[in-house]
Amino acid sequence: MARLKDIYKKDVVPALQEKFQFKSIMQVPRITKICINRGIGAAVADKKLVDNGVEELTVITGQKAIATIAKKSVSNFKLREGMPIGAKVTLRGEKMYEFMDRLLTVALPRVRDFKGINDKGFDGRGNYTLGVKEQIIFPEISIDKIKGISGMDITFVTTAENDEQSYELLKAFGMPFANAKKDA
Repeated sequence: MARLKDIYKKDVVPALQEKFQFKSIMQVPRITKICINRGIGAAVADKKLVDNGVEELTVITGQKAIATIAKKSVSNFKLREGMPIGAKVTLRGEKMYEFMDRLLTVALPRVRDFKGINDKGFDGRGNYTLGVKEQIIFPEISIDKIKGISGMDITFVTTAENDEQSYELLKAFGMPFANAKKDA
C-alpha cells in the first residue's frame, strides 16, 4: 500500500471528520485523480518535441502519457487543427498516491528558493492546480538528456465541496502551502 494512502486512512480522515463535523467517513473529501498537463508551444515547428514531452511525462509519472491535439486552428501561431501540441497523463489509485508522495518529499524540495506553494490555485469547486516551472525538479529526469527546460500543470481533483475542505485535505497530506492565511 502506498504510504500516503495509509496516512489518509489513519490520520487525514479522522482529522477532517472532526474539523468539518462529517457524520460519515464517506463524506470526508478525498483525492480522486491527479492530472498532469504539459503544453509544448514550440511543437508547431518541431514535432519531436511532443515525443520528448510524452516520454518525459511517462518517466516522471510511471504511466504512459499521451499527446494532446489542437482543437482549433490559430493562424497567428501557425497552428492547425489536429496538430500535436502537448502531453498529458491522468493518475488514479496507487500510482496517484505514489506520484504525490514523490512530488511532496523529493521534487518540491528541489525547487530553487522554495518557500512553499501558492494557495491561490483553487478553482472554487475543491480542485487545486499547481504550476511547476522546470521538469528537472524530478530526479527521474537527467539534465544531460533533456532538449530544453519546460514546465507543467499538476491538478489535484478532489471530492471536496469547496476550497476550504480541499485546502485542509491537501494540507493534511503535507502540501507545503506558503502562506497559511486560511487557518485564521
